[in-house]
Amino acid sequence: MVIPTTSVWEEITDGFTPESVMEYEKATVYGDSEQERVLHQGPIRMLPNGWIALPTGRLLSPEAVHHIDP
Repeated sequence: MVIPTTSVWEEITDGFTPESVMEYEKATVYGDSEQERVLHQGPIRMLPNGWIALPTGRLLSPEAVHHIDP
């Protein structure tokens, strides 16, 4: 079993500045162009690397997100 010495979150956010993270209080994250598959509604943090951070601590991959309506 391998146990990392740093958290995954530290690896993902390494080098980010507060100015490079965009936050939205009310956003809808869609997984398709027809806007039928809603992945999340509510507050989000859009990281500079394309990942979306949810208030629950989960991350949405840029490949899973089609678009966001802020």
